[in-house]
Amino acid sequence: MENKLEAIIFDLGGVIIDLDYNKTINAFKSIGKKDFEHLYSQAQQVGLFNDLEIGAITPEVFRVGLNELLKENYSDQIIDEAWNKMLLKVPNHRIEFLESIGKKYRIFLYSNTNAIHYEAFRNQIEKDFQNINLLEELFEQTYYSHILGKRKPHGDSFQHILDEQNLTASKTLFIDDSIQHIEGAQSIGLNVIHLVDQEVEDAVTSYLS
Repeated sequence: MENKLEAIIFDLGGVIIDLDYNKTINAFKSIGKKDFEHLYSQAQQVGLFNDLEIGAITPEVFRVGLNELLKENYSDQIIDEAWNKMLLKVPNHRIEFLESIGKKYRIFLYSNTNAIHYEAFRNQIEKDFQNINLLEELFEQTYYSHILGKRKPHGDSFQHILDEQNLTASKTLFIDDSIQHIEGAQSIGLNVIHLVDQEVEDAVTSYLS
């Protein structure tokens, strides 16, 4: 596969950036919303979150809608702090890995994210690496769902990237930690790694060996 592979598309959260969805769920529980996981989880989420992820609504509309769902009147700050709790850090060794693998393959980033998280993780990267544009420099192109207007697992979102970058599905590898996204990528012929309890460096090295 290594000789045939030309490009690798990486997911962001849970692959490059450490994530803990329970931190956000617990943050909302701590302010009184005991059933928040029924609204949002890694595998499933209500339409409000989907709309935010494809940029169909603004963060302001999202916050109003979330308060309506929760039957609360939380401030923007309280919502954003709880919502961003899931975002952790990017370990140094993953940056080093991306720098190395980027010398051998065309590498891209494709993340289901939103304007609130986008600002938060970029600020964290600037704090940790003194370079807010680090991801844009590491990858040939970064794709964020709220800017792209499409999201995983829909096959047309993957096809958009392939077409725009002149990539061949059979020569492209996609790495993600969510099975529904893996299945979406497989539906259009991408090679895949479903990352579960493994470091991305180890998974890619094993795949290419």
